[in-house]
Order: sequence, then structure tokens, then C-alpha cells
Amino acid sequence: MNKRILANDGLVEEAQKYLKQQGFVIETEKRDEDDLLSEIGQFDALLVRSATKVTRKLLEAGVKNGGKLKIVGRGGVGTDNIDLEAAKELGVIVKFAPNGNTNATAEHALGLMFAIARKVPMAHHTLMSGTWHKKRFLGVELFGKTLGIIGCGRIGQALAAKAGALGMKVIGYDMYRSIDAPLEYMDSIPELLKKADFVSLHCGGADPVINTEELKLMKETAFLINASRGKNVAEDALYEALKTSQIAGAALDCYETEPKREGLPFVNKLQELDNIVMSAHLGASTRNAGIRTGMEIAEVVTAYLRRGDYGNCVNVGETVLDEGADVYTIFITHDDKPGMFGKFGTAMGEMGVNIRENNSRKLGDHVQTVYMVHSQPTEEVRTALASIEGVIRVSI
Repeated sequence: MNKRILANDGLVEEAQKYLKQQGFVIETEKRDEDDLLSEIGQFDALLVRSATKVTRKLLEAGVKNGGKLKIVGRGGVGTDNIDLEAAKELGVIVKFAPNGNTNATAEHALGLMFAIARKVPMAHHTLMSGTWHKKRFLGVELFGKTLGIIGCGRIGQALAAKAGALGMKVIGYDMYRSIDAPLEYMDSIPELLKKADFVSLHCGGADPVINTEELKLMKETAFLINASRGKNVAEDALYEALKTSQIAGAALDCYETEPKREGLPFVNKLQELDNIVMSAHLGASTRNAGIRTGMEIAEVVTAYLRRGDYGNCVNVGETVLDEGADVYTIFITHDDKPGMFGKFGTAMGEMGVNIRENNSRKLGDHVQTVYMVHSQPTEEVRTALASIEGVIRVSI
């Protein structure tokens, strides 16, 4: 029976075609909460974006009474809408597609920088209202300015490369320092804030990265950009800083509170100000990004359902080494015939060897299998395995 996949928040045609070619049955009709709860156990995989909330209740419905749910795929980076701990407890793998939105979000952040620096939306608004203003919208150039990036992962580094090509000096702060990042790392966020003419946020978390104290450290001529997570900026503090000209301006693509559906009202006191540019969480909203993300999540879910591949997992380690425990290897060359793995498992189990993973490939007329185990294999283990009929060689 072909495995079934539900893309509850939609999926681009290219990704649907790919999944069908892989032999899956793909459904894209959106279920409401009640229908999703009653039907989810019939699907092997659930693909979502940000709209569908994957709660403990939904996950339990997917696995109880013989439910088939094995994996949840999140198109994009954030997994705030998925109960990762519940998924782990219930044996449901969660994967994401972090790369598809990278360029789109980096470009949008750069676009917001241009928009606030040159006051493009304000100039547009006055012209559309029938009034010509020029002197009023004197701007600043990005060339020669210092961009400070907080969060130097995929998107932060993509933005750094684009800004560097414009002639900006790029500095950054991140807990992890990539040796290939096209920027100069700072030792602390305060150090970065004091030096930067533009500050762009590309990180996540539950608490604000920019609050009253951080805004005080920024230059009066500086601009704040947030195209990452709304919670990264304390909006009350930003309102006061903009209203009193403590900083020159801000451009936001995400907010502490956002409407849950398209077309709903959006009310935010930052709308009162004339030194801010706002967009409606458009960072990943390009046709290109939609295709890339859809294809990426289709591929990583296929890799798990077809081959048990853990790449792009967010609630378990992508590799055994990521689990943090010591692992050791046993190399076995053996005949390619049924029952060999069972014999190996029985022998190691009887000697108290805990198998964590095994990889096997054809080696001429035989097979090479590498076992990863949690205890240092002894000569006794090697001898026992080597004595099994069909084994050519064992090395530890």
C-alpha cells in the first residue's frame, strides 16, 4: 500500500509531482481542527507551514489505535507551531526545510534597509496622495556604513554577503562562529550595537534581543531591522526609542502579535510613527522560495520514509554522534544472505553490546557492514562475530 502524505497548509505543484513520482499519495485539501484530529492517523506524514498547529492532542491522534503518523515536515525554519517534546515522546520525527527561504529572507531584509534608509514607502505614500515632496525625504546611503547582524546562520550570512557587495562593512554576533562567514565577529551584542549603523536580527528565542537597554546603546543615526521573529524586539521599548528619536528608524517584517489569518485587522501603536517601515511577514513570500521550500521538505520527508534518513531532524539528532554518547565501530565483511543481521544482533545482545546503528554496502561479492555500538568492543566480541557462518572478516 502506498504511503499517504497530507500537506495541510498546501504544497507547490513541483513538490506534489515529486512526491507522486516517489510513489506517495499526496493530499492538499486543508482540514479544519476536528477533521484533522479524526483523519490524521490515516496518514504516514503531515506537512505544514505556520498555519497548522501540531499539538500534543493532534500527535496523539496520529499514533493511537494503530495510527500511521511517522513524521511531521515543517516547510521553513521555525517550529514554534509544533510540540517537539510530544512528538519525541510519541515516536514522531519532526523535520524542517531551512534552506528554501534563505535567499528570499536575506533579500527582504536588505530591501527593508533600503526602504527605511531612503524613506521609499513614505515618499510613495505622499505621491499617491497627490503631493510632491523631495527635501523632506533626504536619505542615507548603505555604502560605507556598518551593518551589524545578530544571528549569523544561513540567513545572516547570506545578508552579509549581499551587504558586503554593496560596500558595507559587516560585523556580527553569534554563539557559534563560522570560519567562512563573510563578516567580522564581535564578542558581545553591546559591542556590535555601539558600532553598527544598521542592526539586522536573524535569530530566535522567547525573550527580546532588543529591549530598552540595547536601544540606548545604538547610535542616534542607526536603523533597526527585524525580519526574523517578532519576539526579538520589545515593541514598547522600540516605540519610545523611535518617538523620541533615540534611533533614526526601524523596519519590521514581524511583530509580537500577528493576525492568525489573511485579511484580519492589524493594530499596532508603531503605526502612529513616521520613522518606521512595516511589512506583513513577507520574508519568505516569493515564488522562488515557495518552490525551493516545497521541494526541500518533500525530499527530506521522502528520505525518512524511504531510507530512514534523519537529516534535517529537529527533535532528534541527525546522526548518532549528535546524541552525545560515546560510540564505537565494528567492521564486518560477510556473505550477502538473509539472517546475517539477526545472527549479529543475537551475538552482540548476548554479550551486552548495545547496537545504535548499522550501515551496510555491497563489497564485490560480499557485504561490508559497520555497526556503531555504545561500548568498546572486546576481542571476545570480535571472535564471537568472526565465528558466525558466512562471516569473512571482523575488525574492531
